[in-house]
Amino acid sequence: MELRGRYWVLFWLLVFLVVTTVVVARQSDAIRTARRLETLRNERVVLEAKHAELVRQVRKASGRKVLMPRVEKALGLREPADAEWENFTPGDTGTEDQR
Repeated sequence: MELRGRYWVLFWLLVFLVVTTVVVARQSDAIRTARRLETLRNERVVLEAKHAELVRQVRKASGRKVLMPRVEKALGLREPADAEWENFTPGDTGTEDQR
C-alpha cells in the first residue's frame, strides 16, 4: 500500500501538532517553575531579614547593659568597685609572701 499525497500531508500535520504540543507543554512548565523560583527567592529574602533581626535581638539581649540588671536582681550579685578588682597574670601563684 502506497501512501498518497494527502496522507503524507496529514501525517506531517500530525507530527507538527505533536511536536508543538510538547514544546508548549515544556514552555508552560518552565514558566510555572520560574514563578515558583521567584516565590522561593522572595521567601528566602524575607527569612534572611528575619534571621538578621533575631541575631540582632539576641546580641542586644546578651549584652552587658541588659544582663547586669537581671543578674543583680535575680542572683543578688553586683559589679565590683574599682578597688575590688584583682588582676592576675599567667603563672601568678598568689601573694608576694608565698614566693
